[in-house]
Amino acid sequence: MALTAAAAASMVAVSPAVSPPCPAVMVHATFAPAAQARDHKAVTYDTKLVPVSAKVVVVEFLGKPRHYEHEDGHEYEHGHDHGHQHMGDAARSTPTQSPSPQSPTPTQSPSPQGTQSPQGKGQGTFVGVWVRGVKAHHTFGVHVHTKPCGTMPDDSGPHYQNTKDPKQPSVNPKYANPRNEVWLDLTTNGHGEGYAKAHVDWRFRDSEARSVVIHEHATATGKGHAGMAGTRVACVKVPFKG
Repeated sequence: MALTAAAAASMVAVSPAVSPPCPAVMVHATFAPAAQARDHKAVTYDTKLVPVSAKVVVVEFLGKPRHYEHEDGHEYEHGHDHGHQHMGDAARSTPTQSPSPQSPTPTQSPSPQGTQSPQGKGQGTFVGVWVRGVKAHHTFGVHVHTKPCGTMPDDSGPHYQNTKDPKQPSVNPKYANPRNEVWLDLTTNGHGEGYAKAHVDWRFRDSEARSVVIHEHATATGKGHAGMAGTRVACVKVPFKG
C-alpha cells in the first residue's frame, strides 16, 4: 500500500473513548536528490540507505496525552513514552521489544541551567515519524534539528534542545538526551518500513525546530558522544509548532 498522507493519518486511530486527534503539523514526502533541496520537502544524502523512491511522514501533536491505537493493532499512550519505540514486523512478532541498548529509558526532566521554554505548556509535544522504502533491517538515528534541510547534510544545523548546551557541538548527556531533545530512532522491517514516536514535556520555541534528520546508525548516549548517530543520510523539512 502506498504511503500517502491519508494512509499515514489512518496509522493513528483513536480509541472510541476520545475524539479524533488533529495534528498541529503533518508532512508527507518522497525523498528527492539533495541537489533539489530547495524545491522538495525531503532529501536524501545516501541513496543506499534512503533511496530517492522512499517515502516519509512526520506528524506533530500538541496538548494533552491521549490513548491511541496504531493501524497494526499496537496500542500506546501519546504522551507517556519519553523515548521511542520500534514498530513494523519486528514489533508485531515481538510485542515486548524494547529500544536498542544504546537508547536509555529516561526517568526525569533535564535540570541544567540555560535557555529553556516553559515547562508543562499544554502537556508538551508528541512527534511521530514513518518511513517506507528505506534500507531493510536497519536501525537509524532520527532527531529534530534546528534548521531546514539543504543541499549539504550539515545545513540542518544541530539538534533542537529545550535547554541549550552552552558548548557546541553538544555531546554532554546532561543536554544531549531524549528528555531535552527529540529522539526518534527506528528499526526497519524486511520491507524497509519503520515507525517511531516520542513525547516531551515541553513545546518547541517558535521557528527554532525546522527539520527531522535521519542518521546512519542508532544514537549514542555515553559521555563525550551523546546524541551522535553517524552521518546524516536524509532530511525532512518540518515547520514544527510551539
